[in-house]
Amino acid sequence: MSRELLWLTLTVILTGLMWVPYILDRIAVRGLMGAMANPSRGDKPQSAWAQRLYFAHTNAVENLVIFASLVLILDSMGHSTAGTVTACAVYFWARVAHVIVYTLGIPVFRTLAFAVGFAAQVWLALAIFGAL
Repeated sequence: MSRELLWLTLTVILTGLMWVPYILDRIAVRGLMGAMANPSRGDKPQSAWAQRLYFAHTNAVENLVIFASLVLILDSMGHSTAGTVTACAVYFWARVAHVIVYTLGIPVFRTLAFAVGFAAQVWLALAIFGAL
């Protein structure tokens, strides 16, 4: 397994586990049966942090499509450099920072973490086209 694929795997695992805390909050707020019921307008709202975590998770899923595609394209090309490995590691840690600061409700750092992750994706795209 390439190091880029390792970072992709870690990112997939991180994204795949993000739902657990906000579902636990949903159970705490609405009870087990309420958490398993179909959503309705009359549902008791979840904690603010859980709502933010839900949106961070949604954002992570949306961006995982782009990151995974870039990594898989590079892998299919057999293209791996110190720069692409670093970009993948930076993307992973930017996503970790993003989910933490988004859940805590820290807006400026949330945006900065997102921008760092986006820059890592740009680096990978440029590597695909041989610009790096």
